Amino acid sequence: MNKNIVVLAGSPRKGGSTNKLVAAFIEGAESAGKEVTLFRVAEMSISGCTGCSYCFSKKGICVLKDDMTQILDAIQKADAIVLASPVYFCSVSAQLELALDRTTALTMVEMPVKQSVLLMTCMDRASAEPAIAMYKAILQFKKWEDSGVIIASGLSGMNNIDGFEELEQARKLGREM
Repeated sequence: MNKNIVVLAGSPRKGGSTNKLVAAFIEGAESAGKEVTLFRVAEMSISGCTGCSYCFSKKGICVLKDDMTQILDAIQKADAIVLASPVYFCSVSAQLELALDRTTALTMVEMPVKQSVLLMTCMDRASAEPAIAMYKAILQFKKWEDSGVIIASGLSGMNNIDGFEELEQARKLGREM
């Protein structure tokens, strides 16, 4: 059985280091026969959760009709989810945060997702710690298995991840997941 992986890529910078890390992961996963669905959430129209609780009584259907609908549908069919983001002020990007908040709609829905991966790029590892803590809290809440955390540090501004060992780590994780 092929593994179905959903990737939520939160970088607004096309061709940036986070997107290169995501591409390496996907390359590895697809080379191993896994089906990958990539959502570049920074390029999508996703509204913030309004806290209306509509989704709780409607089995995961959100009252907001935007691009998040296709993400929620894909997550409900996924075996694994990858969260990828640059670190902005000790957290994931605002674009990824919007998407993560909206997954609240799936709280009352049984999902096949069992595994999760975190891919991040940052200036220094310490700045990523709050985002890693958030990721661990999501894992605990969703009861997902942590299949790997890859943090590429030493990047800022337009620094390039080319040549970083984390690219090969991401390819390997994609193949082995």
